[in-house]
Amino acid sequence: MSELRIFSDDSPEQVETHATEHTEIQALLAEKGIRFERWEAAQAVAAGTSQEEIITAYKNDIDRLIAEDGYQTVDVVSLSSDHPEKDAFRQKFLSEHTHSEDEVRFFVDGEGLFSLHLEQKVYEVLCQKGDLISVPANTKHWFDMGPNPNFAAIRLFNNPEGWVANFSGSDIADKFSRLEN
Repeated sequence: MSELRIFSDDSPEQVETHATEHTEIQALLAEKGIRFERWEAAQAVAAGTSQEEIITAYKNDIDRLIAEDGYQTVDVVSLSSDHPEKDAFRQKFLSEHTHSEDEVRFFVDGEGLFSLHLEQKVYEVLCQKGDLISVPANTKHWFDMGPNPNFAAIRLFNNPEGWVANFSGSDIADKFSRLEN
């Protein structure tokens, strides 16, 4: 189940707001300029489905985002718990960072935890299969796929070369929850 927990950035032990209803999560994130949607596949997809089949299954939603926001590139990323470099991939985005373009992810399968540092709040968004999140460019955030990742996600880019993590140097991410899977 998708979940949103909101904290004061100086009180990681105290949840101020907790939401599990998709419409409530969507409304709370929209207030901060974060897109959060629920997508349904036009055809069934399962573990092992090819990138082309996944993109075809969600073509209508992908085409809508491309038309609305001008994305140029679409691909699928997946990672399983038996991947030999899973720990290195997890560590790569566990610290607070920004990107010079939007970070758009649609979870075809599995889950991931996006933590967004907005003003003096941290918004922890547990994304599950069927969730799309779009983190606007230059938004401070971190991402955790957990110690046993098992997910597939569609990614949309304006410029994949611009999607480089610019780390803030803050240790705030170390103070908040990690995904346990």
